[in-house]
Amino acid sequence: LLHRPAGCPNSVACGERGSYLSVMPSPVFTWMILISFFTVFDRSALAKSARPNILFAIADDQSFPHASAYGSGFVETPAFDRVAREGLLFTQAFCPAPGCSPSRASILTGRNIWQNREAGTHASNFPSDLKVFSRALEVEAEYRVGFTGKAWGPGNHTITGWSENPVGKAYNRHNMKSPKGISGRDYARNFEEFLQEQPSEKPFFFWFGAHEPHRAYEDGAGLRAGKSLESAEVPAFLPDHPTIRSDLLDYAVEIEWFDQHLERMLSLLERKGLLEDTLIVVTADNGMPFPRAKANLYEFGIHAPMAMRWEKGIPGGRIVDDLVSFIDLAPTFLELAGCERWPEITGSSLCSLIQARGSGRLEPQRRWVLSGRERHTHARPDNLGYPSRAIRTHQFLYIRNFAPERWPAGDEFHDIDACPSLTFLRERADTPQGSFFLEASVGKRPAEECFDILKDPACMLNLAGEPGYATLVDQLGDLLMLELTKQEDPRATGKGEIFESYPRYSSMRPHLGGFAERGAYNPAFQHP
Repeated sequence: LLHRPAGCPNSVACGERGSYLSVMPSPVFTWMILISFFTVFDRSALAKSARPNILFAIADDQSFPHASAYGSGFVETPAFDRVAREGLLFTQAFCPAPGCSPSRASILTGRNIWQNREAGTHASNFPSDLKVFSRALEVEAEYRVGFTGKAWGPGNHTITGWSENPVGKAYNRHNMKSPKGISGRDYARNFEEFLQEQPSEKPFFFWFGAHEPHRAYEDGAGLRAGKSLESAEVPAFLPDHPTIRSDLLDYAVEIEWFDQHLERMLSLLERKGLLEDTLIVVTADNGMPFPRAKANLYEFGIHAPMAMRWEKGIPGGRIVDDLVSFIDLAPTFLELAGCERWPEITGSSLCSLIQARGSGRLEPQRRWVLSGRERHTHARPDNLGYPSRAIRTHQFLYIRNFAPERWPAGDEFHDIDACPSLTFLRERADTPQGSFFLEASVGKRPAEECFDILKDPACMLNLAGEPGYATLVDQLGDLLMLELTKQEDPRATGKGEIFESYPRYSSMRPHLGGFAERGAYNPAFQHP
């Protein structure tokens, strides 16, 4: 789909990236490829530009490549496509975690989940001493800050002393009639109210957090919207069956709902004369809510869509293939706002990347990104999680599972969102096809997993233990542990049990056995 440079800066991963889809590129995508050859950018342009307003739009559970700008044929995202066409389209953007709450915390802090203590696990609390870019923009740079929809969460921020969500002030007053299964929050109208209160002399940061495409979906919504089963793109980790295809179409309808509100926001900025002065970032917190995707460190759990547009600071029509992490967003926003980067930040600013000329891989130092997971929901006795870490290069994804004796989806599969796809797999568990895909989603996993993403984006062929891959697997494993040790990840320093102690403020399942007290620390894992 894209022109790739002949060389690769990574000593353990090189080669051409293959297509995720069997469909041909969309006209939008093809146009972007052509125009990228003619793009020239003055590096001084960003420095000369005034501090931008920032609109950060984040979907809830959407995987790469599910946007039409990437060539996806079963979902239509004209607003995302416009942002990509008139700015930057990222092809290698990754979540710090495959779950909502820890991923959003890492976006705010610019730090990986293992550096965020309680906020690094799902539905816990947000320590008050963690610095967040939104507060710095408000206090240091005098930005006006607000959000609509889903900000940081789920979790309890008030218990640690936050007077409001770590993102900022909520604008959720306006609602609207919406289809079944879709939030009634009128995100665009709430953004309009925020702008009506905006002083002309101040820049703003606004977080548009859609609740879509998080489950539950209205069964058959995609078909009723006129989509065809044939158009659905079934990943190789799911069986190709009408039930699965229909579930994917319902997911696509909710992505399009998010995109429709984004389109209304772009139009609003345009009418108010603010569009050219506003940096727009569109992405998702983690991957699609399907078996072997969300809450997993596989490709469809951590690889997310992302596009940026800023008329005064970013030239249009560029496609960026550099590996970027969401922890890079906080230092980017701070730099653009003129704030000092604090030393606790782990991410690297994207400002030099968005100033660079042309498309493709632009910064050789971006050789890998990291991701990780701990507890997702209450899915195991004693409220235990499934601790794992991953390193993703341009070609390979390596995963270290620290507790392979545990069930990755939980004892009753609660780490997979209830959905028709999971029900389909469970009801066919005694058939050869059903048992294969169910085992791939819920079966116990080895301590090490490694996948060639160029050949196997569905992450179905584990290369760890395969002849000829021992050196590669050892190199990736050593590199991962080296980086985790540098970042003082408790899982790498022998203190990983601390993650099992952190409280969960969402619902509990006492019938699983062991510790199940909501909102309490598990004393068995609290060590001095």
